[in-house]
Amino acid sequence: MQEPLLGAEGPDYDTFPEKPPPSPGERTRVGALQNKWVFLATFAAVLGNFSFGYALVYTSPVIPALEHSSDPSLSLTQTQATWFGSVFTLGAAAGGLSAMVLNDLLGRKLSIMFSAVPSVAGYALMAGARAFWMLLLGRTLTGFAGGLTAACIPVYLSEIAPPGVRGALGATPQLMAVFGSMSLYALGLLLPWRWLAVAGEGPVVVMVLLLSFMPNSPRFLLSRGRDAEALRALAWLRGAQADIRWEFQQIQDNVRRQSSRVSWAEIREPHVYRPVAIAVLMRFLQQLTGITPVLVYLQSIFTSTAVLLPPQDDAAIVGAVRLFAVMIAALTMDRAGRKVLLFVSASIMFVANLTLGLYISLVPKHGTPNTTAGLESVPTGGAAQPLAAPTSLLTLVPLLATMLFITGYAMGWGPITWLLMSEILPLRARGVASGLCVLVSWLTAFALTESFLLVVDAFSLQVPFFFFAAICLLNLVFTGCCVPETKGRSLEQIESFFRTGRRSFLQ
Repeated sequence: MQEPLLGAEGPDYDTFPEKPPPSPGERTRVGALQNKWVFLATFAAVLGNFSFGYALVYTSPVIPALEHSSDPSLSLTQTQATWFGSVFTLGAAAGGLSAMVLNDLLGRKLSIMFSAVPSVAGYALMAGARAFWMLLLGRTLTGFAGGLTAACIPVYLSEIAPPGVRGALGATPQLMAVFGSMSLYALGLLLPWRWLAVAGEGPVVVMVLLLSFMPNSPRFLLSRGRDAEALRALAWLRGAQADIRWEFQQIQDNVRRQSSRVSWAEIREPHVYRPVAIAVLMRFLQQLTGITPVLVYLQSIFTSTAVLLPPQDDAAIVGAVRLFAVMIAALTMDRAGRKVLLFVSASIMFVANLTLGLYISLVPKHGTPNTTAGLESVPTGGAAQPLAAPTSLLTLVPLLATMLFITGYAMGWGPITWLLMSEILPLRARGVASGLCVLVSWLTAFALTESFLLVVDAFSLQVPFFFFAAICLLNLVFTGCCVPETKGRSLEQIESFFRTGRRSFLQ
């Protein structure tokens, strides 16, 4: 039986009684529903996630177009296509590394706004590309912007959101990233690849304009000694009718106890390294489920498995399913809890990956049996044999399995890993540790994306999916043993939970 987060006795919990008079949880929930400004601030910030999702899958329709380009300077070989797809993750890792400094130096809001500079420059380079290096540099810059926002936006949202709706608001970064990806898939059916890059600049500009009028995080302002500004920011976020005195006092007390940055000696303390380790491992395991290579090579995977529908239509359908699944997570996260959704998510992904692996292994493919045309390299001096037009309804299995995989990911391990990262990290280490999480995440994504085609060439397409299925089983064990339930708790309560020094969340 799992112990309640605040059920243990001890001085760390006396400060946060379960039902303080009056209840801050009820007050903040009502305040959030009465005041729409916190939702406007959330929308302004998560436009950065929209751009991130758009940029992440930009290669899905663009790689096939460039592989058949009549311009020899832009026509991609398989090696170039691999780098064009994977270099985004290197840029994202660099963005996460920079967030370790910028998150605390500039603050959460200004760091998000700063990401617009590399994002706009990257899209401009790709829109006007005349050589392969311009495509790579543009892709790297948009990746850098995505990595920076991936580290800063969840922290910003967790610090401005009331506990009662923090789960729902914490799911909006993933929701907007999915919406960005779906928009790219839809526009890919209508626009040439250069105009897709131009269209990507619009949300970035709107994000900067809206954030110019939003407040910074009250917790960040208090950590910089700007108490009056922090009080005004919290009052603006909660509304004129909300009583913010109890909440402001709790934040202020917590910030004063952690007035300096965490030292190297303190990193060895369990209340510091345990939440950091959980957050980093969750980001690592999230990427090992295979989400990034699947999204990057989505159309090529559908081509290789000879799906009944056109690959570009399949990609758009998957994007719509992903958006629907994240909306389910956003609506249920504050009711069902984080851990339940993580269990359901990993189970669904396991079934989907296992199905894809078995289908590729057992079902003969049209045209070129036991090959992965569309993903494997083409022999020198020859051309890949075209796949025969698929006619069997059985060829819908890869599409349905991919939709199931995306649904499972988007309702749990997609949004909740970002949310938990921002919830459980201690305040003094939150800026640096969130950047570390993003760095680990995107280095893992780069390794997977870069090695995906190599593994397919060496062992065939089913091997990666069997590996991803095994990781999903590991995720189930990790969730049960290590992940805390944070539903309905303030950030200060969650931090007190780790300070109790309990050895396990399941006792």
